[in-house]
Amino acid sequence: MPHKNSGKRIRELLWQIARVAALPAALCTPWYAACVQAQEAQNPPASSSPASVPAEAQILPAKLERLPAPAIAPPVNRKKPAAVHIELEARPVTGLLADGIGYHYRTFNGTVPGPMIRVRQGDTVKLTLKNALDSPVSHSIDSHGVLGPGGGGKVTQTPPGATSVFQFKAMNPGVFIYHCATPMIPYHLSHGMYGLMVVEPPGGWPKVDREFYVMQGDIYLKGDRTQSGVLEVAVDKMAKETPDFVVFNGSAGSLSKERALKAKVGDTVRIFFGNAGPNLVSSFHIIGEIFDKVHPEGATETLSNVQSTLVPAGGATMVEFKTQVPGTYILVDHSLGRLQKGAAGFLDVEGPPNPKIYQSIQQGSQDGGGH
Repeated sequence: MPHKNSGKRIRELLWQIARVAALPAALCTPWYAACVQAQEAQNPPASSSPASVPAEAQILPAKLERLPAPAIAPPVNRKKPAAVHIELEARPVTGLLADGIGYHYRTFNGTVPGPMIRVRQGDTVKLTLKNALDSPVSHSIDSHGVLGPGGGGKVTQTPPGATSVFQFKAMNPGVFIYHCATPMIPYHLSHGMYGLMVVEPPGGWPKVDREFYVMQGDIYLKGDRTQSGVLEVAVDKMAKETPDFVVFNGSAGSLSKERALKAKVGDTVRIFFGNAGPNLVSSFHIIGEIFDKVHPEGATETLSNVQSTLVPAGGATMVEFKTQVPGTYILVDHSLGRLQKGAAGFLDVEGPPNPKIYQSIQQGSQDGGGH
């Protein structure tokens, strides 16, 4: 039987890796513990005193929290097309990006990603975009599921305090990115202005036990990420495609501890996964699982028995799998150096052991882990 503490140890080690600076170490079994110990010795946690705050940063507010989890829309469950009204608000929010580091997000409805939009093929969708009065800049929305100039971005350039409205017909089923399309676009994306629009086919998709909503994004910061403070975006790093953080759902640790995804043995799980970029391609993988079905880039046709799936910047996918063994499963971008930049999440599966499928015969080192 697996050691009762092994999953906890891996979780703790990966969580530490997700919040420290990038480490020049080989990706091998002892790497998880050795790298963290070495890095912590060289870079002890910074205090939140003014002396530890770089010139580009503001002092970290007390009790700053991560943004709320994004809203996932339920299945449509309609047999006929309908008129649907979606309301989004572009809203600035300061939240916790990682331990000791805050970030001035630009959001749709206060979360990163923004709320999932879920409609049926053939629906007529009216989309209202409001830009909050305290928003520092104009915003817009471009949906990759919209047929029309700019995907809506051309007609929704909305200054602070204003509102824009446009209408479209959902012509194609699939999983599509929506994002702010106001110049400079990568700046808005790296601030968190993105989400998914799901367009179900007329018959819908097969019912599953659990659905989850996860998006990846890369973030570029001024200053030294080992220091405390509320940091600003670094446009020069963005141009060089050298992010300080690569995260799921807006922050390092957003899918860990009490915010981890939850399922039970025997559940069929569906994950809507998008990659906002603005620059990196994701190699989405769940350690210890094989995807039974993958809709690559949200396509209608599926692939089966997939270990990892590429998701381009500005692309999305839908994966399904059945959980058969209890334990903690780690969501990663399998460009594994990004683990150190925050690209890790957790799926906790509860239920009875299944030794016919998986069991430990002899427990080895406690410092290893799968990849």
